[in-house]
Amino acid sequence: MSSFEEKIEQALASPQNQGELADADAVGTVGSPECGDMMRMWLKFTEKDGKRVIDRASFQAFGCQTAIAVASIATQLLKGKTAEEARNLSAQDLAGDLGALPPMKIHCGQLVEGALRNALDPQEKPEAPKNTLLGDINVQKPTRIRVIPLES
Repeated sequence: MSSFEEKIEQALASPQNQGELADADAVGTVGSPECGDMMRMWLKFTEKDGKRVIDRASFQAFGCQTAIAVASIATQLLKGKTAEEARNLSAQDLAGDLGALPPMKIHCGQLVEGALRNALDPQEKPEAPKNTLLGDINVQKPTRIRVIPLES
């Protein structure tokens, strides 16, 4: 098992900040119709030293294990950051201790970055070429997620 896979397993053993944040100040949702992944991120702000900073962040993910691991790590990294500082974080920054994401997993970091950006700037649409993951991201903000159980 590679070091990257071990770090993913460690992050998944105890994912942090997973689930809806009922009193959130901002919510961002992104998804890709091509791969079926979806990410929603909630942010709660507080005043600290005269600045408005992220007090808590949480997420809900429908996707691969890497997306869940990156989101878990990202929500921890965001605590104490201003909206401007959070806006400047790249997908790779949000992956934190996971290190460089393998080429086939880069979209997982982009999914987390997209949800964060959508929460911070819900009216802005990301500029990305069509027929790419970021180009397919749906930045519309649904009012709720509906989970439909599969029949056995």
